[in-house]
Amino acid sequence: QVQLAESGGGLVQAGGALTLSCAVSGRTASAYVMGWFRQAPGKEREIVAATSRSGSNTYYADFVEGRFTIPRDNAKNTVYLQMYSLKPEDTAVYYCAAGRRLLSEVLEIAATQYAYWGPGTQVTVSS
Repeated sequence: QVQLAESGGGLVQAGGALTLSCAVSGRTASAYVMGWFRQAPGKEREIVAATSRSGSNTYYADFVEGRFTIPRDNAKNTVYLQMYSLKPEDTAVYYCAAGRRLLSEVLEIAATQYAYWGPGTQVTVSS
């Protein structure tokens, strides 16, 4: 069983930066495609970014616009979401997720393709 735990959320002013961390336990992180999703109040959960098992392939939602990166350190079983130039509309609960298919090379972007989820961490961007 895979357990995920996010950290690093908080309150930041518009234009600021935050780095979220996702610690993976139970199984090695390198076995899974990993993703970051977010959910704002009254909105559906949406993908922010995803990374392949090695980190060589990544996906970013259009709204990221080059402001975020999703590095991973498989030796530390940790995936990160580095966020820069934050906007008030980035305010949401951010979730880390591990892909449904063990050892898959497919970069999934649908939430239904992720089987394991962390509890989430709140990011609030003030204007």
